[in-house]
Amino acid sequence: MTTHRIRVGIDVGGTFTDAVAVDATTLDLLGQVKIPTTHHHQDGVAHGIVEALDRLLDQTGHAPEDVAFLAHGTTQATNALLEGDVATVGLVGIGTGPGAVLTRRLASLGRLEPAPGKPLRLSYAHVADPGDPAAVTAALDSVVRAGAEALVATQPFAVDRPDGEEAVAAAARARALPTTAAHEITSLYGLHKRTRTAVVNAAILPRMLATADLVDSSVTKAGVTAPLMVMRCDGGVMSLDEMRRRPLLTVLSGPAAGVAGALMQERISEGLFLETGGTSTDVSVVRRGKVAVRHAVLLGKSSYLSALDVRTVGVGGGSMVRVGGGKVTSVGPRSAHIAGLPYACFASAEDLRDARLATVRPMDGDPDDHAVLDAAGGRYALTMTCAANALGRVPEGDFARADRSVARAAMAPLAAALGLDVATAAAAVLDAGTARVRTVVDQMIKDYRLDADTAVLVGGGGGAASVTPHLAAATGREGRIARHSEVISPIGVALALVREQVERIIPGATQEQILAVRAEAERAVTAQGAAPDGVEVEVTVDPQTNTVRAVATGATELRTQDRGHRADDAERLGAAAASLRSDPASVRVLADTPSHTVYGTEVRRRFRGTRHPVRVVDADGVVRLHAPDARVATTTAGEAPPVLATLVDESTSYGDGGVRAPALRLLIGSRIADLSGVLDPGSLLALARSELGSRGADEPVIAVVEART
Repeated sequence: MTTHRIRVGIDVGGTFTDAVAVDATTLDLLGQVKIPTTHHHQDGVAHGIVEALDRLLDQTGHAPEDVAFLAHGTTQATNALLEGDVATVGLVGIGTGPGAVLTRRLASLGRLEPAPGKPLRLSYAHVADPGDPAAVTAALDSVVRAGAEALVATQPFAVDRPDGEEAVAAAARARALPTTAAHEITSLYGLHKRTRTAVVNAAILPRMLATADLVDSSVTKAGVTAPLMVMRCDGGVMSLDEMRRRPLLTVLSGPAAGVAGALMQERISEGLFLETGGTSTDVSVVRRGKVAVRHAVLLGKSSYLSALDVRTVGVGGGSMVRVGGGKVTSVGPRSAHIAGLPYACFASAEDLRDARLATVRPMDGDPDDHAVLDAAGGRYALTMTCAANALGRVPEGDFARADRSVARAAMAPLAAALGLDVATAAAAVLDAGTARVRTVVDQMIKDYRLDADTAVLVGGGGGAASVTPHLAAATGREGRIARHSEVISPIGVALALVREQVERIIPGATQEQILAVRAEAERAVTAQGAAPDGVEVEVTVDPQTNTVRAVATGATELRTQDRGHRADDAERLGAAAASLRSDPASVRVLADTPSHTVYGTEVRRRFRGTRHPVRVVDADGVVRLHAPDARVATTTAGEAPPVLATLVDESTSYGDGGVRAPALRLLIGSRIADLSGVLDPGSLLALARSELGSRGADEPVIAVVEART
C-alpha cells in the first residue's frame, strides 16, 4: 500500500544542494534534483533549499501539503569554523573564591584559532554574584563594548546548580544577544572543556540563527506545514528550535547524513560505510544497527560534542596516480579537481589519440610524480575512477560509469611504462589507493570489535565504485554500492530519526537516577515531534567515569510500516545462516514475534566448550542483532520480571573487576530494547521494568542474554 505523502531530504553542500523525495510508506526514491548552493543570494542557502523543494515537488507531481517530513543537512557550521568566519564571543565567568580563579583562566580561550591565522575573538568579564543585576549589567556592557556578538555564561558546577548561568543568560537574551549557557550544551563536569564547547557553539550562533529564520520563513511561505528538522552530527535530526539553541550539533553532520542513509535505506546491521567523493573517503561504523559516535575534536581540542566517529582518508574517485621506479608508488591525496584536469576515462577515443604518459607537479610544492596523459585532446589525469572503469568495477548506470574501452585506452600508456598488461596496471592503481582505506577499515573493525568475517562494506557517494568493490574483493568481505549512492546523503536526511542524548556524571548512580536520565532523553525526542510509542532509549552506565548516558531515537511518524517487501521464511533463514556462516540445515528458530525471528546454532570448539551464536532477523530479512554466545528465553510482559531476574542472576559474573551483569536485549513489539550498557544487576532489572511498564500483560517478550567474559 502506498500513500501520496512524501519525506523530503535536502543536503546543502559547499558546491551543490541535493534534494530527494521518498515515499513516506514504502521509502522508495521518487525524485531527485541538484542545484548550485546559493551562498551569494540575499537569502543565502535558504533560497536554494526552497528552490530545490519547488523543483522536487514539480518533478514528482506533489503539493506542499503532501510533505509529511522535511529535513535538511548543512555544512554551514562546519565551513564557518574551517574558514574562521565566526562571531566575536563575550564570555562571562561567574563565581567567587577558588572558583573565580578557575573561571578567570577561561579568558585564555581567546587563543583558539578556528582557522590558521584567524584567532577566535573573545572578550572576558567576571561576575562575582549573578544575583546582583547591576554587576551582571556591567559585565554585559563590558563585553558588548569589546564587540561581542554572542555570549557564553559559565560557572563551576553549573551542571548541578545552573541558577547563576541562567540569570546571566536571561539578562543577555533580554538584550537580544544570542546566548549560550554552558550547562545547556552538556551536563558533564569539566569546566574548561564544557566552556570551550559552549564558546564554539556561541561563535557560530548568530550566523546559524539568521539562516534558521530565513529557512523557516521560506519553507512556511512555500506552503509546507510539516515541521522543519535539521541533521545532527550523530546521525539523527533535531527540531529547528533545538538547532537555534545548539547549532554546534550540526558541525560534522555531512558524513552523518551519508551513514544515516546507508543505515536506513541499506538496512545495515554490522559493517562499515565508505562515502567516497572525488578527493577523499569517509569511513564510519555501524554496529548492531547503530552508528558509532564519540566526542569530537573541535579547533584541535577535545570537546563534549558527540559526533559520528568518521575517519577520513585522502583517496577518492579523482585521486591522481603517482609513479616512480617503474611502479605505482601511491594514489592521492591530490585529486584531478584540484589540479584542474579532466579524468582521462571521460574523454573520447579521439581525444586520447596519440596519448603518451607524462608526470607533472599538480600544484606548487607537490612532487612531480603525478601521472597524466598528453594526447590529441589535451592533458588528462589518470585517476582511481579510470582504473575502476578499466577493470569493469563501475556498474551500469553509476554516476562514475565510463566507456570501458576508453578507460582501457587511458590506462594503456601507464601499463606500457610499467611493463604490465592493462588489467594488471589498473589493479595496481586500485591496490595502492585502497591500501590506505583498508588500514583504516581494519583499525575500525578492531576498535569496535566487529566480526571481521561478517562485517559488510557499503559504498556511497559519487566515487563509491572506485574504492568499495575493489576493497571488498581484496579483503574477501561482502561489499556493495548503496542504491542511489550519489544522493545517499539527502536520502539519509529524509529517513533520519529524531535523536537526543543526555549525559550526566553521577557517582554511584542509583536506579532512580538512571531512570530519570532515561526519562529526560525520552521527553526530549517526543518534544521534538517523535511518536511516543516508537521511541527507543539506549542507556549506558560507565562505572569508570561515573557517566550515565541515555540516547533516545524516534520517528516523527510510523514511516517503516507497510513497506512494499516482507521477507519470507526462507529469506530470513538464509540471512541468518549467512551471518552465522552455517548450513541453513543446522540453523533453527529459537523464538519469534510478528516483527523479529531469533535464529541460533551450535558451535562446538575443542577444549573450549560449545558456543550458541544467535541472530535476530527482522521482517525485511535484515540481521538486526549479532550475539556470539547467548541464551534466549520467551515470556510475556506480565511474567517477565521474575523470569528476567533469574536469567540475570544466573548470568552475572563476579571477579576482580566487580559485578558485571549480562548484556540484555528485549524484543518487544517492533523494538529491540538494548540494555547492554548497564553493568549493575539491580539497575539493569529496573530499566527492564521501565521498558515493560506500558505493555499489556499478555504481550510476548523475548530476552537475549549474553554473559560477559
